[in-house]
Amino acid sequence: MRFGLFLPQPFASLAALLMIATQLYLVLTGNYAWLNWLTIVALVAGVSDSAIALVLPGLVPATASLPAPPTWFAAATICLAIIVGVLSYWPVRNLLSPHQQMNRSFNAWHLVNTYGAFGSVTRRRYEVIVEGTEATQVGPATEWREYEFKAKPGDPRRMPPQVAPYHLRLDWLMWFIPISPGYAGDWFVRFLARLLEADRPTLRLLRRDPFGGRRPAHVRARLFEYRFTGFAEWRATGAWWQREPAGELVPPVSLDRLTHATAR
Repeated sequence: MRFGLFLPQPFASLAALLMIATQLYLVLTGNYAWLNWLTIVALVAGVSDSAIALVLPGLVPATASLPAPPTWFAAATICLAIIVGVLSYWPVRNLLSPHQQMNRSFNAWHLVNTYGAFGSVTRRRYEVIVEGTEATQVGPATEWREYEFKAKPGDPRRMPPQVAPYHLRLDWLMWFIPISPGYAGDWFVRFLARLLEADRPTLRLLRRDPFGGRRPAHVRARLFEYRFTGFAEWRATGAWWQREPAGELVPPVSLDRLTHATAR
């Protein structure tokens, strides 16, 4: 559909309007925040003035005949189009590759790069569940309490909230970790350290602190596989999600141990 934007009018307007409708659908059904609105702003440029005037007659000013652009400007435009066309070879080849790389530059000038929020969509949904305990010694009988985030899945009985177009950056970053642990980088370790310190600015980013502002002795991070429940299951249990443990991301760790590990 995106190639329709390069067709003559009214085909370009039709393609732009269809894509705008798709983005509005994503706004209503997803939490991609500002990504959809940025795309919509760019797509408006593909709608002809006459089409806009049908909806907002006072918005489009009367157009006067404009002089032809100078020869140097036309030549510069053609040269730029040729350069972009040549440099597009490598991003297009990457796009068609089964091992495509997103957010990468293919030349020293950082022109005609690949950008995407994600290169592929996984069929299974895994979530990082962060837990803490006040027990100084950790064992099989240790009671763990779960930190709740403002939007990302946690409690299976909590209805998924709609937060877009507001962007909850922490919840967004947490979603990427199960896709690839490399997305955690150093920030997740620092996040766990702030929880162990009961850092108030960090706790304000969460929906609920199970310790009421007290410092836990240990924290850990576990992976759970989530799936939506069916209608009958939701009616019977009141749960929006069904989750199963899928592994351990970060074993129980104390502040002293975490500080010592990051200092090395």
